[in-house]
Amino acid sequence: MDLKILSLATDKTTDKLQEFLQTLKTDDLTDLLQSQAVKGRAVGAFLRAIFKGSPCSEEDGALRRSQVYSCCIQLIESGELQQEVASAIIGLLMLEVHHLPGPWLVELASEFVSAIREDRLVNGKSLELLPVILTALATKKEVLTCGKGDLNGEEYKRQLIDSLCSVRWAQRYVIQLTSMFKDVHLTTEEMDLVVAKVLAMFPKLNLQEIPPLVYQLLVLSSKGSRRRVLHGIIAFFSELDKQHSEEQSGDELSELVAAPADELYHVEGTIILHIVFAIKLDCELGRELLKHVKAGQQGDSSKSLYPFSIALLLSLTRMQRFEEQVFDLLKTSVVKSFKDLQLLQGSRFLQTLVPQRTCVSSMILEVVKNSVHSWDHVTQGLIELGFILMDSYGPKKTLDGKAVETGSSLSKMTNQHACKLGANILLETFKIHEMIRQEILEQVLNRVVTRTSSPINHFLDLLSDIVTYAPLILQSCSKVTETFDCLSFLPLQTVQGLLKAVQPLLKVSMSVRDSLILVLRKAMFASQLEARKSAVAGFLLLLKNFKVLGSLSSSQCSQSIGVTQVQVDVHSRYNAVANETFCLEIIDSLRRCLGQQADVRLLLYEGFYDVLRRNSQLASSIMQTLFSQLKLFYEPEPDLLPPLKLGACVLTQGSQIFLQEPLDHLLSCVHHCLAWYKNRVIPLQQGDEGEEEEGLCRELDDMLESITVRMIKSELEDFELDKSADFSQSTSVGIKNHICACLIMGVCEVLIEYNFSISNFSKSKFEEILSLFMCYKKFSDILNEKAGKGKTKMTSRTNDSLLSMKFVSDLLTALFRDSIQSHEESLSVLRSSNEFMHYAVNVALQKVQQLIRRGHVSGPDGQNPDRIFQNLCDITRVLLWRYTSIPTSVEESGRKEKGKSISLLCLEGLQKTFSAVQQFYQPRIQQFLRALDVTSTEEEGEEAGVTVTQRATFQIRQFQRSLLNLLSSEEEDFNSKEALLLIAILSTLSRLLEPSSAQFMQMLSWTSKICKEYSLEDASFCKSLMSLFFSLHVLHKSPVTLLRDLSQDIHGQLGDIDQDIEIEKTNHFAVVNLRTAAPTVCLLVLSQAEKVLEEVDWLIAKIKGSVNQETLSAEVTPEAASSQAVPSSPLMEKAIIMQLGTLVTFFHELVQTALPSGSCVDTLLKDLSKIYSTLTAFVKYCLQVCQSSRGIPNTVEKLVKLSGSHLTPLCYSFISYVQNKRNNNPKRTEKEKAAAGTIMAKVLRETKPIPNLVFAIEQYEKFLIHLSKKSKVNLMQHMKLSTSRDFKIKGNILDMVLREDEEDESEEGSAPAHTEQNREPAKKKRKICLS
Repeated sequence: MDLKILSLATDKTTDKLQEFLQTLKTDDLTDLLQSQAVKGRAVGAFLRAIFKGSPCSEEDGALRRSQVYSCCIQLIESGELQQEVASAIIGLLMLEVHHLPGPWLVELASEFVSAIREDRLVNGKSLELLPVILTALATKKEVLTCGKGDLNGEEYKRQLIDSLCSVRWAQRYVIQLTSMFKDVHLTTEEMDLVVAKVLAMFPKLNLQEIPPLVYQLLVLSSKGSRRRVLHGIIAFFSELDKQHSEEQSGDELSELVAAPADELYHVEGTIILHIVFAIKLDCELGRELLKHVKAGQQGDSSKSLYPFSIALLLSLTRMQRFEEQVFDLLKTSVVKSFKDLQLLQGSRFLQTLVPQRTCVSSMILEVVKNSVHSWDHVTQGLIELGFILMDSYGPKKTLDGKAVETGSSLSKMTNQHACKLGANILLETFKIHEMIRQEILEQVLNRVVTRTSSPINHFLDLLSDIVTYAPLILQSCSKVTETFDCLSFLPLQTVQGLLKAVQPLLKVSMSVRDSLILVLRKAMFASQLEARKSAVAGFLLLLKNFKVLGSLSSSQCSQSIGVTQVQVDVHSRYNAVANETFCLEIIDSLRRCLGQQADVRLLLYEGFYDVLRRNSQLASSIMQTLFSQLKLFYEPEPDLLPPLKLGACVLTQGSQIFLQEPLDHLLSCVHHCLAWYKNRVIPLQQGDEGEEEEGLCRELDDMLESITVRMIKSELEDFELDKSADFSQSTSVGIKNHICACLIMGVCEVLIEYNFSISNFSKSKFEEILSLFMCYKKFSDILNEKAGKGKTKMTSRTNDSLLSMKFVSDLLTALFRDSIQSHEESLSVLRSSNEFMHYAVNVALQKVQQLIRRGHVSGPDGQNPDRIFQNLCDITRVLLWRYTSIPTSVEESGRKEKGKSISLLCLEGLQKTFSAVQQFYQPRIQQFLRALDVTSTEEEGEEAGVTVTQRATFQIRQFQRSLLNLLSSEEEDFNSKEALLLIAILSTLSRLLEPSSAQFMQMLSWTSKICKEYSLEDASFCKSLMSLFFSLHVLHKSPVTLLRDLSQDIHGQLGDIDQDIEIEKTNHFAVVNLRTAAPTVCLLVLSQAEKVLEEVDWLIAKIKGSVNQETLSAEVTPEAASSQAVPSSPLMEKAIIMQLGTLVTFFHELVQTALPSGSCVDTLLKDLSKIYSTLTAFVKYCLQVCQSSRGIPNTVEKLVKLSGSHLTPLCYSFISYVQNKRNNNPKRTEKEKAAAGTIMAKVLRETKPIPNLVFAIEQYEKFLIHLSKKSKVNLMQHMKLSTSRDFKIKGNILDMVLREDEEDESEEGSAPAHTEQNREPAKKKRKICLS
């Protein structure tokens, strides 16, 4: 039968074939077709024969074709056919689809839909036919009758796609169905339906099935709906990331979410690659991705950026077209995130409204962590982002060797956080990815070497962390040794930081160390001074860190290097022996430096003590070196005065004078090394060697003793210096005398410390100390006197004390706290001298100031944070006891000397130490406060339970009592300096209080009480007190009601702009009086109002962003958007309206106040512009909301009414007041006329903000009109028409003014002639606006 059909098909006519086919039953034909297909015999020819004999023009033919199609589809789905046969059948069916009539196409398509709905498909191969059927159907123009009415082909195709997307898809066919749609022409609506259906299937699939589906979806997106596709993919994986971070496992999580993290991150990596590949082929997709992320950023960036989306953006940076845009976007997101965090932390008002969200920085670090899962396409972007953040937000300036941030405190903190994030990204990426370690290290070192003019501390810190993590890995890195070749050309600080950073590497790599030594030896003989200083600094660092066999163990000797370096000790025996030779060799090299410039010698003297302390085996060599050097400048004759050759310390080269030998620093080095040597080394020495060492120590002690005695005996004339000597900086003699005087003062200080250390509280030694101090004071007084008279500023050399911080601490403790009976008599010698005690406290202040300014102090252990912290604790404890025991009022009542009292100096010292501890030792605050509590008898267990807040409160109460005592005294006895210091200390300590604690509330209520009850006319005290009050208040709640009360007080004190109106004075805060109301309090409250407006602006931007995101979600996924509501928006709206309403009443008071010309008027006009800009922004938000079903909030009308009645009319009155004040100046004297230029400049400055304010008001009214139309609420009924500012000439007024001018000119003409000579040239007449 099949052969007959095939033979009939070869005839030229189809009549016989048609007749034969009509005689066949349907079952026979399908059986025959099935048999042919299963056997795989010429099924193609058989099908072509059937189609040839079944023309679509005849009903029987069309029906037969339809039956054949149904049979073939069943055969294909049965899985019984060979792959080639099935493909051949589908190919033939595709070719013939377009010949089928519309109704049969509808029937075929409906069968497919039913099969998908009922899950009847076996292998889904027949789905290849569906797009052709749908395409053919769309071309049918005739009307097709169906159950719902008559539709044409295109409409029916739309209905079928709708049906297809509404049925349940079997999990195994999702990818095939998605792939099928790429061959169908889809309208925008159809595309949206398909994309929504596919995205809805994501959660129902296994993770491994999602990448191929995403690939098909991206291919499909080339037809449209790109943003929807990207939004869906990003939203799905962002949600997975979020759930994984919140909880790795749990009953409430779906099976998919509970999948292993490794699997999820591998899948994400594959999908990112798919998206990037798709973007390479379709740039529009990339643009849509950027638009999507930017749109999300308008609200809350943490909502739009998740680890997945960040990784996707970083992968996109590999395409040059998008690189710059992506990095700018990520930079903006990071900075915005940190700013938001800062703003939230500083305002209790915002904290109650906005929940704390995950910072973008933590998400970026999450990407770094996840990149270990083969995310190679992300790592390069991470490295670039890390360096961009460090380059953009690192410190930009240096001051006194320390990096300094510029700008406001908010931007400073944000920049620091962003820079730190960049460093963390690079460090964590370095740890995870071995392949890119070389690149990171090279880029860091390149920046260290090339950026000589800008601070690089942040790069040195990163380098230190990198080397500490992996010294063994880096020992084969050639870039480090290449960097050493540049040491001679780098600044000293950079060299010190670089060598300190690579020090762990030097300990494990002999080759790197040898390279460094070679470079340093060359630098030692370089012609540039900086290079030689770098060489000395490098050699000293090596001496400190390479321990010689037998050296004393010291807690400072060991430096943590990292876990990976434990293996280094296998060479310890060889290292120890080699190190001794190596170190002695270095000391020989350094001895040669003692003949070089003073700066080089100074470095040596400052470094020898640390070398000695860490490498005690080198002590003998170092002590001999110092002894030899000191002998060069020591006069051995016991009766010769002075005992030191000061002339040899100064070098004259032509007309220039230089310091050749810093003798004071040499002596200081000798003293500290000797003291350590006697205490640590000599007790362990034995035999002849011990005797020899003791002999050297005795000799040095004798020299220092002799110098002490002879320095005391020496008069000014012995040094060839007296009060009549020249100390100016303009002559060579003056410079030389100044250098010598500074050296003598330094020597006296060193001898004071030396004698105190060996005194054992001997009265005679203390008398010598006092005599040395008197010698020091003579020179100090002369230099201060000459500096006061001279025009040139003296060098800061006189200000740096050579006393060590440890000695200062011990001295203050002895002077103020030592109550041992046996010490009483000797200490009374020092205590009898008020000047000496004054000096001791002053030096303590100087040391703390050095720490704040430089981050370290001068002298031994000045770079050791632990020792500095201990000394700070001791100094603070003594100063605190001295101040609380002897109040300033008691001390000053019997004082005759000028200058600050000791108690006041102690208070100043306390203020500095509290600041320094918060700046440098924040984690150790608890330990610091415990050290201050000398009366504490708590056990260790009890101490652990006492919080920082409780300890800080104890200290706060002491200073509160002191301030209350000061405020209770008579006004003439009020010490403004002390009050300011007390407020500064209270401000510092209050930052340690937990804002939610009862102690914080007590502090706030106490400050409020002081402001309400005490009235002082001291403006600076008032400013400090009010600043403290505001800083506390904002951490409790919004200060708007406080501002309103203060504005009423200011209005009452200064009076109204209308002099006829008498103001009833309010007295909310006594601190506001006629003297302090303006400009002090006025500027403070305006500054606070600006901060409140900034917060409100931020909130408005946030809720506007939320509305935008809602709109975007509605566009992209309408069904998801309908379920999402923003419950916090009404709460925020209410808060914004309350803030703005109260601020309107605040400004209502101030614009009626007769403020003095100047900064107050200027600032008020600017702030009025700001509140109108904020009101306009809120009205724009209401316009957005008005389009949704919610409408405008009910309270908006009240706010508009309040602004229209209480603010706008008064603003115009205030503008008139400001302008009239300028116009109504009385006739000026000749002197006043001379200053007319200055006055006019001031007036112009004041009136410049007026046009801005008027514009802001008009913008507000313009958008109110728009809102009135949109909301159908007449909001403009509450607004009066703005003052007309049209220029219009009124004849009668013009005539009157011209007549007055003529009268003035005639009077001037009749004046005596000689006055003409004294008169200024006539100024141009000012234009008068007549209205």
